[in-house]
Amino acid sequence: DTERELAVDPARLTVTVGYGPGLFTKLGLQARQPDWFEPLPSYEIDRLDDRWGGSDLLLQICGDDPVTIAHAVRVLTKNVRSLTTIRWTQKGFRNARGTTPEGTTMRNLMGQVDGTVNPAPGTVDFDSLIWHDGAGQPWLAGGTSLVLRRIRMEMDTWDELDRSGRELTMGRTLSNGAPLNGTNEFDEADFTLTDKFGIPVIPPGSHIARAHQTHEKEQFFRRAYNYDDAPESGQTSNSGLIFAAFQRDIAEQYLPVQQRLSDFDALNEWTTPIGSAVYLIPPGCTENDYVGSGLLG
Repeated sequence: DTERELAVDPARLTVTVGYGPGLFTKLGLQARQPDWFEPLPSYEIDRLDDRWGGSDLLLQICGDDPVTIAHAVRVLTKNVRSLTTIRWTQKGFRNARGTTPEGTTMRNLMGQVDGTVNPAPGTVDFDSLIWHDGAGQPWLAGGTSLVLRRIRMEMDTWDELDRSGRELTMGRTLSNGAPLNGTNEFDEADFTLTDKFGIPVIPPGSHIARAHQTHEKEQFFRRAYNYDDAPESGQTSNSGLIFAAFQRDIAEQYLPVQQRLSDFDALNEWTTPIGSAVYLIPPGCTENDYVGSGLLG
């Protein structure tokens, strides 16, 4: 490390390594690839840009200090520059640490509370839904999978929608994220409740209605990040969401939900998926070992 002074403050730095489907093909490791691990199918709502497509390797670098993050990115990428080519860099952000109480659900750039219904880390449900048990692929025990979607927000037309329309689109209030049948963010959504005219309080085409699980396995852990890049030619804004979903089995847990959202979701009018990738996340390692040794060792 030629700039070791920049590494004095760890700033809660984390580095997550991911393997794309192409890695297994190029290294002749297809037999060690779970049968459900492959690029996502094509969806009607997608307008994918190849520059945000899948890659063989992923480094997700997170922390509380942009200086620490920038230094980590430099150290990790310069040491493999003779072996790799950088396909893309996506810079995302959440609420800065200390600006909101611990545990507060973040808001996306449309103003919506984003990530309310999520398995809680440290629980039995989380462990069974997220961490792979090694069945069929022992090297993946303690690891997981990642779906990464870059979703452009059509902010100019979203701005034209009134507050009531926004809440009906989402199925939640903007003020605190409560479902339209409730008063608090974590109240359970009731999709059967109707008003005095027999109209569903939460529209069946709303985002939360379409995303709601139909059985217990249709769950995954969402960890989204906002992006707000410089506008490109002809744009007044270039904002959106870097959507990350972690799960044990993409085909069983994620794909059914994504298909419903593609078939119909009121929010699709104002969001456009422009990037899509999948990765396997190997388990961590102990001292004197390295990440991925179970696969590559």
